[in-house]
Amino acid sequence: MDDKQCCVKLSVHPSRGLMDEKFVVLVQKVPPGSQLTVRALHQCEDGHCWDAFGHYTADTSGTVNVAEDPSLGGTYSGVEQMGLLWSLRPVPGSKPGLRMRKMNVQTPMEVTVSVYQGHQTEGFVDQVPLATAVVERWYMAPGVRRIPITEGGLTATLFLPSASGLFPGVLDLWGGGGKLVEYRSALLASHGFASLALDYLTPKITLETGKMVDNQYFEMAYRVLQQHPQILSSRIAMLGLSLGTSITLRLAVYSQIIKLRCAVCISGSHVQPVNGSVEDILTYLNRNTENSRSNEKNEVIWRDLPLPLPTDTNFKVDVGQIKCPLMLVVGEDDQNWPTYESAVDMKEMMEKAGNSHLLTFLSYPNAGHLIEPPYTPHTRASNFRTVILNNSMMILVLWGGETVAHSRAQEDAWRKILVFLRENLYGGGAASLSNL
Repeated sequence: MDDKQCCVKLSVHPSRGLMDEKFVVLVQKVPPGSQLTVRALHQCEDGHCWDAFGHYTADTSGTVNVAEDPSLGGTYSGVEQMGLLWSLRPVPGSKPGLRMRKMNVQTPMEVTVSVYQGHQTEGFVDQVPLATAVVERWYMAPGVRRIPITEGGLTATLFLPSASGLFPGVLDLWGGGGKLVEYRSALLASHGFASLALDYLTPKITLETGKMVDNQYFEMAYRVLQQHPQILSSRIAMLGLSLGTSITLRLAVYSQIIKLRCAVCISGSHVQPVNGSVEDILTYLNRNTENSRSNEKNEVIWRDLPLPLPTDTNFKVDVGQIKCPLMLVVGEDDQNWPTYESAVDMKEMMEKAGNSHLLTFLSYPNAGHLIEPPYTPHTRASNFRTVILNNSMMILVLWGGETVAHSRAQEDAWRKILVFLRENLYGGGAASLSNL
């Protein structure tokens, strides 16, 4: 192929788009039947590199279309249009426990897509690609506004959609890792929702006082959304993941201030002291430390900490009192929380109370804990710094999930979450997803 190397054409369409938008990788002008490797390479903001690749055979016209042709091997196999993103993994030799997360949403995730002669599995750095293209994936659509929020002692960022007019709001809570994580909120704003990303474990007020926040902190965040001139005050949702789900469920049921139009709870549980603070929840979850265990890789498994599920109503949010549509999203291979067991219990509680018509339950076999926006690379285990005041430590945590099944779950769940939010925040009633 050497004499034709300069003629190989590689294109990616669209080369610039949102993180949850599919693209088409097309290799053209290669000899028919050629064996080729298509590789994606991304360098994170932390300096670590991730790659993914598939092995292809050119058709009779000398073309490979990654959206239509099967990969015969590599980090994924079969026809996988977005396999070059969701199967990204740290390049060989990287330190263990890495997790890919976009921290600066004002810059794109840049991915270099290259095509190589032959079916390669290693040594890419020593080879010259036949062709290369750069892809940009953004969490912020053009025109989305990013507004830091500090009023009321909050550590938060508000993202407003690019259009003019009024928008429904979403209060976005991540889990037990703390920090201000913005990329999901930025993507929600790119789809028409005013979204407030909130740091509630490591906010400035906690770092200054040494005290964890109370319910008033979340109610202040709700008021910021409610009182913003571009946000529809009666159309506000909460979206939580992991510990964020615990907070969301408690506030949805017991807060006298927060009146939600709907709620989305991913990979979490209703098990907690219902009258407790954030600190009380963490203390309660850690009470059964003997239930914590490690596998042969020294990956910590926490899913059994809240088990068995309590029967005492003082330690379970009474979801039978929920008055707004609720979506529960769980991975059945979650090794961090007993999310499936918790969701089944919540479903039974709502059926008994007569409000199960408000529940949408999405359960994914072989999916793990970290159900993120589409094409985010699956992380089965990663380093995790516990957020316990004066006693934080870094450990290797098992999240669970199998890469293909987990990636399918992320794509399906995100699509249904957006539909659920649109129907409940822009529409008039509970979402019906039976036909999706």
